[in-house]
This record gives sequence, structure tokens and C-alpha cells, in this order.
Amino acid sequence: MLQAFDIIGPIMIGPSSSHTAGAVRIGKYARSILGATPVKAHIRFSGSFAKTYKGHGTDKAVIAGILGMDTDDARIRVSMDVAKEEGLAFEFEEADIDGAHPNTAEITLEDAEGRTAQVQGASVGGGNIVINKINGTAVSINGKSDTLVIPHQDIPGMIAVVTKILAEKGVNVHGFSLCRDHKGGTAVMTIEIDGDINESVQDAILENPHIFSCTILKAI
Repeated sequence: MLQAFDIIGPIMIGPSSSHTAGAVRIGKYARSILGATPVKAHIRFSGSFAKTYKGHGTDKAVIAGILGMDTDDARIRVSMDVAKEEGLAFEFEEADIDGAHPNTAEITLEDAEGRTAQVQGASVGGGNIVINKINGTAVSINGKSDTLVIPHQDIPGMIAVVTKILAEKGVNVHGFSLCRDHKGGTAVMTIEIDGDINESVQDAILENPHIFSCTILKAI
């Protein structure tokens, strides 16, 4: 079923829902995945983003998202000035990312402790996005719902372990995807849920020794 967002698009600062609102959301999601205040950002634009990012304000939009701004924040137009005031160093690169959607940004963030996160996402129209890589691993996340991202060892039974915990905690799943680098290597579950999820669910999942981490990404 279509939601109002899908029909009329987001409340946003222009000029373009794809090149502005979508870029804000990709940047904000990257910040969420880092889980800390970034001090460095390297942004690679591919396809249409690479050709038009300055004219369409995509550079300002993605920096705004990295700073945690929403799509309707009036500061988007001056986000680079805000970034300098807040101590965020940033740089842009035009790239040709193989097989990527035309409106793709790859964002690498670093916090003050030297921890990094790399996120690749595409703006697919109307302000909608798809996050398709996290730290080099393929995923599929649209950012509209709270989402669990669970890297784990690729062995039998791991899906059942996680879904059993979610059922016991009364968590309703409405979207699920699984990707892996190779058989027996690292696999990543992405699970979209209805409503909020609390840290007790996260703690229960992390008790399994074959699960490497469990990140709760809030809807954006």
C-alpha cells in the first residue's frame, strides 16, 4: 500500500527530492550507522550525482544529513559552514561505482576515536533511498522503519535463533533480507520491524556467540 510519503514526497528544502532530500537521508543514515559524532567525511558521488551534485546542492544535502539534519531543515543551504563550525572535515570525489544506481553516494565517516563506517546508498526518487552496502557488505534498507542489522557467522540455524528472540519479545517483522560474502563466511541479516525496539532485544540477540554485532537503526 502506498503511503503519503510515496505519493507527495517528503517535506524538504529544494531543489530536488532525489538530489536533495534523498541525499540528506543517506547522509543521516551513515551518521546513524557510525553511532557517534563524525569528525571526518569522505563522500564519493557516482552517476548523476557525480555530474550534477554542485548545481543541485547534493553536496550541501549530504553534509546536512551527516550533521544529523532533517530534510526540512533551513540550514541545509549553509550546511558546509555549519560543518566547519562543528569541526567536521569533509571532501568530495567524483567516482564511477560499478553497477551502482545513477544517484549513488558512498560515504566514509570517522569519529574522534578513529572508528569508521562506510555506507553506500542510492536516492531512488521522491526522497526515497536504498542503503545497499554497509562496510562493504551488501544490504537492502529503505530507512522507513526501525531496522536491525545483524552480521553473523554463516552457519545453519541463525535466522531461527534471531526470529525466535523477536517472537518472544513481541516484535513484529515486516521486512527481512539476508546477504553473505561467501558460504561459511560472514552473513548480514537486515530486519525491518513495526514500532520501536528496545535494547533488551539487542542484548538477547548478542548472547549468541555466532553473532558479531547487532545495531538498531532508527527510521529516518
